[in-house]
Amino acid sequence: MAKHHISTTINGEPVEFLCETQQTLLDVLRDELGLTGSKEGCASGDCGACSVTVDGRLVCSCLVLGVEAEGHSVETIEGMADGENLHPLQQKFLEEAALQCGICTPGFLIAAKSLLEKNNNPTETEVRYWLAGNLCRCTGYDKIIRSVLDVAADMRSA
Repeated sequence: MAKHHISTTINGEPVEFLCETQQTLLDVLRDELGLTGSKEGCASGDCGACSVTVDGRLVCSCLVLGVEAEGHSVETIEGMADGENLHPLQQKFLEEAALQCGICTPGFLIAAKSLLEKNNNPTETEVRYWLAGNLCRCTGYDKIIRSVLDVAADMRSA
């Protein structure tokens, strides 16, 4: 099968890769580029574990083809921290113990970051609605929601 040459930006860096037409963006990130932070939980867009942003839009990378990344900007969990400095959401998730097994955590973090970039003063209902596409089978959601609301408050006061 023929492979397509794709030029894109991932986490602020220009990237080129080869992929087959049917490869998902998730498969390309994990298998071709070694960016294994995004997880495959369902392969049908139902769990949010593979969440990334494409041109600032939150998407499930299991539902996007790798060839569709051509010319676009992709942000993954690997680009969230600034070197050794965790993003405030990552730090708060650790402090609040808003994670257990970690499969869903990258997707929740990317989705929460996307929300706070669009709305730095969300209500609890808005956070719950925004994160409704992300499923957790271990921790429940209260600590996750509290972490997002706390970071939003911290960002507004900074």
